[in-house]
Amino acid sequence: MTTRTVTRLGRLQAALRESPPLLWSFLYFFSLLTGYYVLRPVREAMGASSDVTTLFPAAMVEFFAGHGISLKDLQLQVLFTCTFLIMLAMQPLYGWVVSRWPRRVFLPAVYGFFIVTLLLFHQAFDAGMPGRGMAFFLWITVFNLFAVAVFWSFMADVFSNAEARRCYGYIGAAGTFGAMLGPTLTRALVERVGIANLMLVSAGFLLLCVVCLLRLRHYAVQREVQGQLASGEVPMGGAVWAGLKLVASEPLLRWLAVLCVFGVGVGTLLYNEQAAIVRHFYPDPKAATAYYAAIDLAVNALTLVIQLLLTRALLSRYGIAPALLIPAFAILLGYAALAASPLPLLVAVVQVLTRASEFSLSKPARETIYTRVAREWRYKAGAAIDTVIYRGGDLSFVWLHKLLSGFGSTAVFGVGVLVAGSFAFGAWKVVGEAKRLPASRDQTPDA
Repeated sequence: MTTRTVTRLGRLQAALRESPPLLWSFLYFFSLLTGYYVLRPVREAMGASSDVTTLFPAAMVEFFAGHGISLKDLQLQVLFTCTFLIMLAMQPLYGWVVSRWPRRVFLPAVYGFFIVTLLLFHQAFDAGMPGRGMAFFLWITVFNLFAVAVFWSFMADVFSNAEARRCYGYIGAAGTFGAMLGPTLTRALVERVGIANLMLVSAGFLLLCVVCLLRLRHYAVQREVQGQLASGEVPMGGAVWAGLKLVASEPLLRWLAVLCVFGVGVGTLLYNEQAAIVRHFYPDPKAATAYYAAIDLAVNALTLVIQLLLTRALLSRYGIAPALLIPAFAILLGYAALAASPLPLLVAVVQVLTRASEFSLSKPARETIYTRVAREWRYKAGAAIDTVIYRGGDLSFVWLHKLLSGFGSTAVFGVGVLVAGSFAFGAWKVVGEAKRLPASRDQTPDA
């Protein structure tokens, strides 16, 4: 074992001693991402499926066919449009829940809802129900955004800004281990037990999430009492649309939303190019599922390396600036390379770099910001950015890709350079606005 390895292990052990909730946070994020990544390859295979009768309900296929429209040519656009509409409908519902119910109620309720629906999907896939692909694609997209958004909002209740800078890299690494285990389980099990039983595997990991959040609640209460902060054990109140209103009125939140939209843009353009390749080379759903599992493993392996070697050091020593700006400019360079030479292998490489830098650097950096703001910013505005605004960006760019794809890959990636440049500008503005916040949420007792 090298000296550097011993040093890193010593830092991790010290962090665990200094912060007792860290171990439960590890297990929570590990379980959450394992459960999600068990199912993500299934979603990707459904989205790239060439069999519209498996993906869409028969009535929907007949309706589009009756109007001379082939769903096969627009399947991702239709799926992303429906996802955005669902997010828009759920935003006031989520706002009502977090406004009217205390943390000890709405956090387990969110995960309980997803566990119950997973059991229903087990039945749907086991029975071969028509349209199950579309329903599952929409469901897991909503699950990923809301479940992960709730996790990071809760972490900001548990950890201070200083603790977050030290610990979020480690927590992210635990999630990456889960994100690597998930597709590994999928590849090992999908041929043996079938897609339906993967739903039960995922449900088991979500149950572990509920156990972890119940254990962590004590530390959140303790922190709020010590810091004289507003208690999460009582409903926070406020309007159900407060999240979007805060985004519209607060400069920092507006730039976080801009960063989110253009970050989604660079990913969506790449995602759509990849989906076209998969439809051509992997028409069988199980083969496509295994392919996407391999891609996820590559992304998460690189993410883990960065989290263990760079994330903590950058956030602890230099704050959020390098963690936001380095990925932004790397993506800009990647898109410039793709515009010059849009080779399929290079598309895959840039996608891996884009996703890995998002998970390992950009996401932890953005989440540390929420440790320094009011609870309504975290649970409402943060959730609004991660759900409605995120999917609004997704919807915009999936249709933009449809328009640009007729002009070839060079046109797609040429516009992508502009999108990546806007993403880098948004990151720079977020860094500037974040400097105006107090150093710690403990300095804002009314938060």
